[in-house]
Amino acid sequence: MADANGGMPRRLTTTPGIDTSPSFSPDGRQIVFESDRSGTQQVYVMNSDGSGQRRLSFGGGSNSSPVWSPDGERIAFARWTGANINIGIMNASGGDEKILTNGWQDEAPTWSPDSEWVMFQRTLQGSGIGSLQMVSTAGGEPKAVATPQAAADPSWSGVVQ
Repeated sequence: MADANGGMPRRLTTTPGIDTSPSFSPDGRQIVFESDRSGTQQVYVMNSDGSGQRRLSFGGGSNSSPVWSPDGERIAFARWTGANINIGIMNASGGDEKILTNGWQDEAPTWSPDSEWVMFQRTLQGSGIGSLQMVSTAGGEPKAVATPQAAADPSWSGVVQ
């Protein structure tokens, strides 16, 4: 981690695994991240100073790309089960996992400013072409987001007034 004003970066993890994809909680007190320290990619959380590291994802498969919801209550993630990659959510303490999508390759989740929708990149099997989709946290069928051409790696901006 490095200060926003510059300075020397400070390492927060020291496990032999690969730790990546950090996302700060809205209050800045915690960081959710992915790590393969358990043998497969899983979602972990720690305090912003690196203390208190613990695993959050236990629902099976490999779990990656965690991102904290703007309201601080949930974490979205991508789950690979060997056949498909799907988008899921869990509460911030790691419980109540819910898989929201059932596409072949759904990844790169990002939250709506109201924390009620998750946008993600969907690649159709055999096409190699990505599109943007969004799904309600209540579940249901994802909705396509209109883009002028193929799209990838969505990032939902904050509320514009």
